[in-house]
Amino acid sequence: MSEFVTMEMINKIVSIIQTKTKKKPTVGMILGSGLGSLANEVKDPDIIPYSELPGWPISTIEGHVGQLVIGEYEGKIVVVMQGRTHFYEGYSMSYIGLPVRVMQKLGVENIIITNAAGAVNPAFAPGDLMLLTDHNAMLLMAGQNPLRGPNLDEFGARFPDMSKVYDRGLLDLARQVAKDNDLKIQEGVYICLSGPSYETPADLRFLHAIGVDAVGMSTVPEATVAAHGGLKVLGISGISNKANLDGSTETTHAEVLEAGKILVPKLKTIVKGVLQRI
Repeated sequence: MSEFVTMEMINKIVSIIQTKTKKKPTVGMILGSGLGSLANEVKDPDIIPYSELPGWPISTIEGHVGQLVIGEYEGKIVVVMQGRTHFYEGYSMSYIGLPVRVMQKLGVENIIITNAAGAVNPAFAPGDLMLLTDHNAMLLMAGQNPLRGPNLDEFGARFPDMSKVYDRGLLDLARQVAKDNDLKIQEGVYICLSGPSYETPADLRFLHAIGVDAVGMSTVPEATVAAHGGLKVLGISGISNKANLDGSTETTHAEVLEAGKILVPKLKTIVKGVLQRI
């Protein structure tokens, strides 16, 4: 397998998808840990397991079903990733970005990227939603950038601007939906660390000191690839646990999945409202 994703790989996957569905999605969604049940509401779905798409990274983590769901949701044709893959599962960053490249080739213009995240901001509580206003790309700054390797000129420039990764218009729509539904939401800066180990209290104190509000193991690579390709990105974190700055509690994956049960109804409200307004 090539170290980097190529246009040939992307086009091959797109061709396979187009033999399995006649639908033409304009909105993409990536669903994080415990949040995949949202895909069950897609109408008249065409379902494609990742295993049928050569080169597509396969999910290995509980809470990530591992399939594409393509159909109608709130009046829009959507392509939903019901489960994602992570850098810690052994895939290169280039392959973590592959699904977004495929979405771009399918005609997607807007993408909603969700994740389950741990609170760094002490004011955040489990069950909160946080809109991403920006991210800290520490993992990418350290050399693990999904844009590393030959630039795919068809999608974007060699040196893309990252000053507005999260689209201001989509953020405003999400804020309005929350207000209209009397739904409390947080806003802040998300950071992606490599995982799979959770953060130490010292890690969290460091992240808090540099202005991070929530931490996870995803989203930043996909959002970076999306921004490179000109997609409008809305990022939403579901806060799964309280900030553990003093080491008084433990974090588990089971806790993350359990929090998803509380978060999904709130997430559906925001996603549905945004799609209705796009």
